[in-house]
Amino acid sequence: QGQPVESGGGKVQPGGSLKLFCEVSEGIFRSHAIAWYRQRPGEQRERLARITPGSNTKYADSIRGRIIISRDNPKNTVILHIITLKPDDTAIYFCNYEARDRESGPLGSWGQGTQVTVGS
Repeated sequence: QGQPVESGGGKVQPGGSLKLFCEVSEGIFRSHAIAWYRQRPGEQRERLARITPGSNTKYADSIRGRIIISRDNPKNTVILHIITLKPDDTAIYFCNYEARDRESGPLGSWGQGTQVTVGS
């Protein structure tokens, strides 16, 4: 069914904000939850947020309050808005799809992700 495609990364100054975009096929978008993950240098990939087709959301405690996940339905895109960026947010950000009604973990193959670098 194709893998999600991430975009929107870049270099940002501390305290700034960024929106990341995850485009998926229409079939996946309508029937699965979409989640954002990140992998910091030397660390394992961690899930940050998840949103279902009904826009129910779930956030990781480690970053709750600084991110908002949302859906752009006409574009089959899930957006991750990160605010008050810190150098510790430097990572490759990935998205993937999960079962809509249970914690299945990622079901698709991983793309290249999008690099976010926070620094002055």
